Amino acid sequence: MFSPFHKRDTYTPINFSNSQVFPLLFLLAVWPPLCYTSTMKIILSTLNSRYTHSAIGLRYLYANMQELQNDTHILEFTINEAIQGIAEKILDQEPDILGLGVYIWNVDKIAELIHILKKVAPKLIIVLGGPEVSYLPFRVNLDAADYIIQGEGDRAFYELCKKIENDIPAERITPISLPDLKNIKLPYEYYSDHDIQNRYIYVEISRGCPFECEFCLSSMDEKVRAFDLEVVLEEFEKLWERGARNFKFVDRTFNLNMKAANMVLDFFLSKEPPYFAHFEVIPDHFPKSLREKIKSFPHGALQLEIGIQTLNPEIANNIARQLKLDKIEENIAFLENETTAHIHLDLIVGLPGESLESFGKNLDELMRLSSCEIQIGILKKLSGTHIKRHDETFSMVYSDIPPYDILQNTHLSFKDIQIMKRFARFWDIYYNSGNFKRSLKLLWEGESVYENFYAFSLWIYEQTDATHKISLQRQAELLFNYLATRKLRNKADVAKAMIPDILKLKGRALPAYLKPFANDVEVASKLGTSGFNKRQN
Repeated sequence: MFSPFHKRDTYTPINFSNSQVFPLLFLLAVWPPLCYTSTMKIILSTLNSRYTHSAIGLRYLYANMQELQNDTHILEFTINEAIQGIAEKILDQEPDILGLGVYIWNVDKIAELIHILKKVAPKLIIVLGGPEVSYLPFRVNLDAADYIIQGEGDRAFYELCKKIENDIPAERITPISLPDLKNIKLPYEYYSDHDIQNRYIYVEISRGCPFECEFCLSSMDEKVRAFDLEVVLEEFEKLWERGARNFKFVDRTFNLNMKAANMVLDFFLSKEPPYFAHFEVIPDHFPKSLREKIKSFPHGALQLEIGIQTLNPEIANNIARQLKLDKIEENIAFLENETTAHIHLDLIVGLPGESLESFGKNLDELMRLSSCEIQIGILKKLSGTHIKRHDETFSMVYSDIPPYDILQNTHLSFKDIQIMKRFARFWDIYYNSGNFKRSLKLLWEGESVYENFYAFSLWIYEQTDATHKISLQRQAELLFNYLATRKLRNKADVAKAMIPDILKLKGRALPAYLKPFANDVEVASKLGTSGFNKRQN
């Protein structure tokens, strides 16, 4: 579900003022009655997960501040910055009201920030919004905040600020309401030139989701609501003219409305590459008109995120998820074989009723259908979602600490979950990274991908006692040794596959254990800046 304090993907800018506020000198000279001076200063802020992300939600709030906009500013930080330093920068602006976007990735940091701010500036009025405060229960203590806006706050934040300014009593919690999208001012002009040059630009053409997947907050939305697409495309054109080339759409089901989807794709296809457009799509709806347009995109320009989650019909039924296996297989095959789109498939570990055997079959089947990225996630229990109805039936036990992930259930022990968390991490750095495209296949050649990678992940952890900060060189050495000593593969055959993986970028050095086999391998290296000792974070 959309919240103007929140967008699903992460954000990060650090803009300490907004350059899009225009002087009103002419208006004041001609129409003095329009003059408005606020006695308040308002800061909109959040802690984004990465520097390359930008917070569309804050810009929606800013765009709709009306006469308070001149006294409103956006400050964006990242979760990696020191909290006391963030507090200092906020207080340097001397705000009267602080609006904070609260998400699953920053709620602990936000709680710490509120604690510090209230200690040193107790009169500062703090207003919270976003998915972490939109549904009960609140599992992180945010009691020190003065107000909470649940759901979409495009208009609600402004209205609350007006009440505060005029000393009109207001409820501490503003309940969820759905504003008319036709009455909301769009935020896109408030992306700065710095944002456009350095960050992903988050955009949308609709809000809501028609599906009822029980693990997802979007299932709480009543219906899909669309913006005026012609107006939105005009805003996209302005962004393009300013140099924007990286667009991430936050619509939950981009390919639901074919007319709208085709118009957006036509917008990009009319442009000269390079550019990048990311969409989240459902896997069973790729009619001919959409297929033809997707096929027309140049290499590297289109990324499609497809939520599979499970291929087991019984498990899909447990979580109220539609599953059309024939269409999924057909469409993945189309994307794999007839397009150059980058495909990102999602699977979830820990769904109610799903065993490791069932999950393994899901992974094996996806690997049979596609060579694309497969993101493996651990089930989370988000406040407000209907996944809670399975707690008793399947003995679902979750952490109450963000990200609220599953700890154990009827089918998976706590040990199983820990093993699968490491499996997911190692899968990401070995398979999804693309660093071992040739050599990793030797791990499961002709056998179950899941079973062989499961054994490999157990062995990696035995050798390293770590899941992070394993250098790329160390990863390669582990894979080589495992294939040679555990899988008993011929070292020359392993080297023949691994050397091209290592030397595919110019500037990488060949490790000593591979040098005896180097004369027998021809490598076509590409220009690149990544050294072979690059660390994974």
